[in-house]
Amino acid sequence: MSAAPSHNTATTRAAPGFTAPPRANLDWGVVTPPTVNPVAPAMPAGVFWDMDGTLVDTEPYWLTAETDLVESYGGTWSTEDGLQLVGSSLERSAIILQSRGVAMGVLEIVDVLTDRVLEQVRVSVPWRPGARELLSALRDAGVPTALVTMSVGRMAEHVAGAIGFAGFDAIVSGDQVSSGKPDPECYLRAAELLGVDPARSVAIEDSEYGVAAAVAAGMATIAVPLHVPLPASPAYTLWDSLESRTPADLADVLSTHAGVAR
Repeated sequence: MSAAPSHNTATTRAAPGFTAPPRANLDWGVVTPPTVNPVAPAMPAGVFWDMDGTLVDTEPYWLTAETDLVESYGGTWSTEDGLQLVGSSLERSAIILQSRGVAMGVLEIVDVLTDRVLEQVRVSVPWRPGARELLSALRDAGVPTALVTMSVGRMAEHVAGAIGFAGFDAIVSGDQVSSGKPDPECYLRAAELLGVDPARSVAIEDSEYGVAAAVAAGMATIAVPLHVPLPASPAYTLWDSLESRTPADLADVLSTHAGVAR
């Protein structure tokens, strides 16, 4: 019978097929720091959505309404004419239609155009790709949202009601402000209604007037142009589409916004 192994023996015999793990580093002077994941950017305090051209592609509906109205007074109205009004207030649009021969008051023109567009929206709501999905994800994440549009309140309420879920905590429409886009009044009012800091918020727009209003309000602004192209600019972030975009993408945009780091 062989002698029992000494307690001081350091050699061990591994089982067949077993690979021993590496020995622990017992040199206490060498410390390997743990891997730390970078902190995810903070969610926006609020996200503010333009409606026409951003949430829904209603610009062709407005063009049809404008053309019908101008032609009913014997004038002409082209696609190029309509594109000049994208993002502007309805009052400004009405004044331009008056210059084309529409013999009606400003508010009457606004009502007629709104009625005609609503007729088309009731047949089909032309959602922009990815818009409802991103809005739903923001709601699931608990991020406050507001609809900020130059359309009148009844139009905004109808579109918001067609989304299929409670999409917005507040709506600011063109008939609720004294100055339309590009003035920032509408965005500042919406931020006040949500009780959030504009500098820690994100606005999503499609037009030059809308982008100018959101930037002037101090918000991190994402431009998603549709019918009228927008140039790249350090004042805002340019996206091709809202498809596959997430709340984390909005947080990334906000994290680079100059006002956040102050």
